[in-house]
Amino acid sequence: MSALPQQDQQQPAAQAGQIARQRRLRLLARADTAKLQSVLQAWPGLPAYRRLKPPETGLAMLRARAGGVGQRFNLGEMTVSRCVVVLENDGAMGVGYVQGRDQRKAEMVALCDALAQDAAGAERLEALLLSGLEAELAAKQQAWASKVAATKVDFFTLVRGED
Repeated sequence: MSALPQQDQQQPAAQAGQIARQRRLRLLARADTAKLQSVLQAWPGLPAYRRLKPPETGLAMLRARAGGVGQRFNLGEMTVSRCVVVLENDGAMGVGYVQGRDQRKAEMVALCDALAQDAAGAERLEALLLSGLEAELAAKQQAWASKVAATKVDFFTLVRGED
């Protein structure tokens, strides 16, 4: 009986960690390559790492649903680069998937993911890159949304008075 409550307590913490990692990987994949390079150059005591899977480029099938509901269909393919690295000092493994053919960026994303596996590394990465990047992406999204809203057309139908 005591194993169940302990397992339930661990599950929300694991989910929170997974959500934080998903956010981190999403932001890293959208980061500029030059910003990633500058963050890694500024990282104090950057540990050695090895490539578990070297950077490679391939295609991923994009699937969609009409209107967000209904049956899925294959929308098309997208070029994706990926890499997996492991840190030599503590064995932390990081993955990097990025849109396009930039294999160096995929490797840098994987390295940042590996560095952020512990709490201190995650805080450092948040301070050096992620918080500013998230604000920058939100501003770009807001600018795009306002530009699109300016072109919105409201269609309406006039009801005729004839019976």
